Amino acid sequence: MTNLREAKEALGQRLREIRKSAGLTGRALADLEGWHESKVSKIEYGRQTPSEKDLRAWCLHCRATDQLPDLIASLHNVETAYLELRRMRIPQWQRVVSKVEANAELVRLYEPGLVPGLLQTPRYIRGVLETVEALYGGPNVIEAAVAARLERQTILYRGRHRFHFLIGEQSLRTVVGGSEVMVEQLDRLLVAMTLPRLVLGVIPADAAYRIPLMNFTIFDRKMVQAETISAQLTITQPREVALYEKAFTALSEQAAIGSSARELIRAAMGRHGKAAGSSEPAH
Repeated sequence: MTNLREAKEALGQRLREIRKSAGLTGRALADLEGWHESKVSKIEYGRQTPSEKDLRAWCLHCRATDQLPDLIASLHNVETAYLELRRMRIPQWQRVVSKVEANAELVRLYEPGLVPGLLQTPRYIRGVLETVEALYGGPNVIEAAVAARLERQTILYRGRHRFHFLIGEQSLRTVVGGSEVMVEQLDRLLVAMTLPRLVLGVIPADAAYRIPLMNFTIFDRKMVQAETISAQLTITQPREVALYEKAFTALSEQAAIGSSARELIRAAMGRHGKAAGSSEPAH
């Protein structure tokens, strides 16, 4: 799915399959619920978005109430599955993500190639956002976006939120903002590892291929967000969330944590420090 229309059509197709499996015609289903006879057709072909009440009635008459949770999640995705980055813009998106994080007790994040936003230093943030703006174009919102991301990071120090970050070793090597910025950023990771409700694991570069390399974040067991080049994908179907949990568990088994992770980070700091003509900070 790449837009709202396709999301609605996909939901409609699932509902059509449920109706046919129950042996009901569109008119028969409409008669059972007292709908106009065209409503079933409009929903099934994505021309009308059903309400949760409609889904409940649909499942009841088709004897498919076991599918209702997934269908409701799909309905929510019709509105939120893809948020186009060029339309949403970075500062506004930071505020949206901040609300989601604030409502989650456990945040699990996998990032194969960059340091996660919640752990980024101001100069690293600027380097990332300058690259994003160069790709997407549009108004320059770097200053507002840096401030918004730094504000998000306060969640690491308040409340009872727990965080489990998994990053690829490539995240330690990808140069953002120059070698000096990278030394500063990796030092920040070492400090973050001392926080009581935060776990940081580094997946070695030579780890076996287990999971496709795509970043994603799991909020509790309710929602997953993943990024493509053009859009933000939000996933709430229970069976799909469970798949991402399975992927995160597989990645966790490969990750170096504690002293092993610190060794990888310090080694990367040494390489960046030499490139910057500076020495590695002591720890």
